[in-house]
Amino acid sequence: MISTSKLTLRFGKRTLFEDVNLKFTPENCYGIIGANGSGKSTFIKILSGEIEPSSGEVIITPGNRLTTLKQNQFEYDEFEVIKTVIMGHQKLYSIMEEKDALYAKPDFSNEDGMRASELEAEFADLSGWEAESEAAELLSGLGIADELHNKLMKDLTGNEKVKVLLAQALFGNPDILLLDEPTNHLDIISIGWLEDFLQRFKNTVIVISHDRHFLNQVCTHIADIDFNKIQMYTGNYDFWLESSQLAAKQAKDSNKKIEAKRAELQEFISRFSANASKSKQATSRKKQLENLTLEDIKPSSRRMPYIAFKPEREAGNNILEINNITKDSPDGLLLNDISFRVEKGDKIAFVGPNDLLKTTLFDILTYESKPDKGEFKWGETTRTAYFPKENAEFFNVDLNLIDWLRQYSKEKDETYIRGFLGRMLFSGEETLKKASVLSGGERVRCLFAKMMLTGANVLILDGPTNHLDMEAISALNNSLIDFPGTVLFSSHDHQFIQTIANRIIEIIPTGIIDRSMTFDEYIVDEKIKKIHLDIYHASAIDL
Repeated sequence: MISTSKLTLRFGKRTLFEDVNLKFTPENCYGIIGANGSGKSTFIKILSGEIEPSSGEVIITPGNRLTTLKQNQFEYDEFEVIKTVIMGHQKLYSIMEEKDALYAKPDFSNEDGMRASELEAEFADLSGWEAESEAAELLSGLGIADELHNKLMKDLTGNEKVKVLLAQALFGNPDILLLDEPTNHLDIISIGWLEDFLQRFKNTVIVISHDRHFLNQVCTHIADIDFNKIQMYTGNYDFWLESSQLAAKQAKDSNKKIEAKRAELQEFISRFSANASKSKQATSRKKQLENLTLEDIKPSSRRMPYIAFKPEREAGNNILEINNITKDSPDGLLLNDISFRVEKGDKIAFVGPNDLLKTTLFDILTYESKPDKGEFKWGETTRTAYFPKENAEFFNVDLNLIDWLRQYSKEKDETYIRGFLGRMLFSGEETLKKASVLSGGERVRCLFAKMMLTGANVLILDGPTNHLDMEAISALNNSLIDFPGTVLFSSHDHQFIQTIANRIIEIIPTGIIDRSMTFDEYIVDEKIKKIHLDIYHASAIDL
């Protein structure tokens, strides 16, 4: 078990949270939520001991082992993948290293033999003989192919390294597991595997995530950081959201009744306080008024942007025709003879574990690159707006946000431009910030404002939920549900895909799988599962 007592953290005059008293118990999963900058990651770092609180303490049951998801992808570059996972259990790994060093000695002594015997006993107690098989099972579950297990970490891609570090945190059945954004860089299949793992996990889990479906699947409790406090709620994310909205409504309704009663009493006092026959009654009413207090309801510190994509004109029936597009690369074939037709009103989610394939297709469709073979044709009435995953090039300019957005607008009036920035939560002096210093989330919101100015009737979005908080994700989610045009998008957010898409396209080695159905229907479809199994077997034979 892990708990906090009067935990407080201040940075100068700013207080992140104060007098936090929480208890995290086994067989529960706690989701940490809050606006960007509220201190979620900092709280996790305090629990792990990486950051010291200003006051208060973290209490961990003696003997409990705590692991965290490491964020530095390069920390283990010189270690083998399988060893990197086992290093998640530092005591076990140290025993393995010492034991191997003893047995490698050319002058193995009696003392060495006694020490080796002690180490072997400890090794067995810690299930050391199963360590490599457990590590391999975790890696395979997260999509790390067997042939990579004995390679050095530096030989892996960034996404593969993230998966190995997640396996490291999960390894060895830790008593307390701290995970900061574990679904980042994971594909849908790996996220599903992690959900199953955490649902079966019997110890304590504390997790930060912006993935609403993930929180709903794994969390038994939600810890909400707001107004320098951390409030614990029982239930998953949706339960917290609905109950908190209901509580706020009830509090507001209660305040309205109090306000009405206050007004009634005030009117009575005003009318009769000067009347001798009524003065005693008025005095009584005045005492009642003084005892009435409005419940102190603070508006949430969370702010939701207003995202609304409004086409200037309706598109005709001809949206997009793609014929035999192929794209190669030095590392292998990316797109293999892809053909499909986009119909009016389609909202297509492009899914699959390899993000590069989706980005390559989107870049071709937006003329950012050319196919090696094949062609495509947009309908004459279509107007597209593109949200690229890599967007730094848009912000390498010495312009404030007003001038940055003005360059993409037909209407140059400053008030008009400020209106769009205001919808994206930039107001007052924030509109004079330089585009070059924006955070990842701020850049994304600026690009949404840019897209809103286009009046496009076809939207192409490559990973648009990256860097966004839950409020912005929800706003974007709702806007795309309401959008009357056509949408082509990629995402690893299960709820985002399920609530928007009416068609799923997955790019596979032989072309595509194309189905008009919801995402939940797609992932349980037996025919599609068989296709995936055949692809897996074919790739294993190639290796």
